[in-house]
Amino acid sequence: MNPATTSPPAAAVHEYMTFGSLSIGFDDRVLRPRPWTVNQARWAADLLRAAPPGPVLELCAGAGQIGLLAVAGSGRHLVQVDADPVACGHARANAARAAGRGVGRVEVRQGTIDEALRPGERYALILADPPWVPSDAVGRFPEDPVAAIDGGADGLDVMRRCLTAIDAHLADGGSALAQLGTLEQALSVRDHAADLDVLAVRSYQPHGVLVLLRRFTASACRE
Repeated sequence: MNPATTSPPAAAVHEYMTFGSLSIGFDDRVLRPRPWTVNQARWAADLLRAAPPGPVLELCAGAGQIGLLAVAGSGRHLVQVDADPVACGHARANAARAAGRGVGRVEVRQGTIDEALRPGERYALILADPPWVPSDAVGRFPEDPVAAIDGGADGLDVMRRCLTAIDAHLADGGSALAQLGTLEQALSVRDHAADLDVLAVRSYQPHGVLVLLRRFTASACRE
């Protein structure tokens, strides 16, 4: 191919959106923040009021908006993990922008969940925002980066890794709040989390569901 006729790669399109009280920046290389997920941040903020002391962890953080809004005004240290360097760049920029909005210290770690978390770390609250679209359905979302939405054959591949991390790193008395696509996925979490209990499921269909997890108890309720 003649280099003179080769088109350069398209530049990323940078945008900003309001997410709760925050201004969140992102571009078309990462998953566009979903407005409905403000509900995950608000539920997390409610949980933090009764949570034990300690930091907050967000897995599969993307541009970081959910974790940032969750801890705003709480003074909690926030650790955000994502494998995508572009997403981590946006998360760091969004954290810096949110510093004047009551968000305290934020640490963004690029890497897989296994690489980014250290033995012995414990978190009072863990947020998980994993890709949950089954692999054979990702073509229905052509505007989304495949890596940001592809959850494997049943949509739960990354969620299972999140559950392993939650089990290893959730502090005594802490809670985990995960985002998934369907009620069926949410209820199947019990099959993959031997030491964790589904305490509540909130549906925001057709957008998705939120799942509250804690250490196993004898009984559970669903909202």
